[in-house]
Amino acid sequence: MSSPRVYTRSGDSGETGLLFGGRVSKADLATEAYGTIDEAVSMMGLGRALSNSDRVKAVLLESQRELFHVASELATAPENRTLLEDRVGAISPEMIESLEARIDALKAEVELPRAFIVPGASPASAAIDVARTMCRTAERRIVALKEADRLPNDNVLRFVNRMSDLLFVLARYEDRALPFELTTGEPPTGESPTGESGTGELTEDDQSV
Repeated sequence: MSSPRVYTRSGDSGETGLLFGGRVSKADLATEAYGTIDEAVSMMGLGRALSNSDRVKAVLLESQRELFHVASELATAPENRTLLEDRVGAISPEMIESLEARIDALKAEVELPRAFIVPGASPASAAIDVARTMCRTAERRIVALKEADRLPNDNVLRFVNRMSDLLFVLARYEDRALPFELTTGEPPTGESPTGESGTGELTEDDQSV
């Protein structure tokens, strides 16, 4: 018995199929958005494979599944939103609150240094940081959809924003036992990256846009 073909040739014209029907250009704003989400999910898989922490692996797996949910919403044509909401569901405020709770729980167990983080202290955290930047790229793509009046659910934008925050803290949690020098790339000086003394922590928003 022969295996089904991996290739379909249906995308040879530069178009791709949407969830629940419809076709758009592979260069469409929505395709760019959910395609970037797919990149982040794959990189999170690499981080999960490299991590030695059961907790990090569990958080990443749950987050990958949630981002598939985000991608489903982005890959649904406006005329098919009823099918999406009935069969998959839309990103909700409750999902955002749950994500924020996970961020707070992890942050309570790791001290964020008052210095810029230089990615690469460990293979797993490096992969998680790449996934974080991919989420930031996806967020910008989603903003473009919103500005084009093509984002029916603003919760999608907020959720992806929080996801990049989660990945920032998760990467720091992965490296929580490493020396300061390895996580920041320089010895501690007691000063902020601007050269001014301070007691505040740098957050993920301080390091990327």
